[in-house]
Amino acid sequence: MTIRDVVFPAGRQALYEQNRYSPAVRSGGFLFVSGQVGSREDGSPEPELDAQVRRAFQNLNAVLDAAGCTFGDVVDVTVFIVDPESTFERIWEVAREYWGEAPYPNITAVGVTWLYGFQFEIKAIARVPE
Repeated sequence: MTIRDVVFPAGRQALYEQNRYSPAVRSGGFLFVSGQVGSREDGSPEPELDAQVRRAFQNLNAVLDAAGCTFGDVVDVTVFIVDPESTFERIWEVAREYWGEAPYPNITAVGVTWLYGFQFEIKAIARVPE
């Protein structure tokens, strides 16, 4: 059996172990990042939507950084949004702060009804720099 090459951002390993998943796995030159939400260090959600989206991106960037990547290495993104009809434009304005310049990564946006108390989640696949 192959052992997964798991990447943990600083200071959050206990949270991932408590919830029994890996924040990211390196494989075949890519980094597969689990969905990141706007959770504080203790796992609780940021209460306000804009702050939650910012924290989700900060959490994503912490995982990318732990693997030696940046958002510029991201090739594919999936976002999950509770009530996208009323929140998408607001979320997308905040996301622009982190998105960078063109060319942009692929993106799939999915509307969902529940995200464990969160309103936004982002997962990504990045190419690990050589």
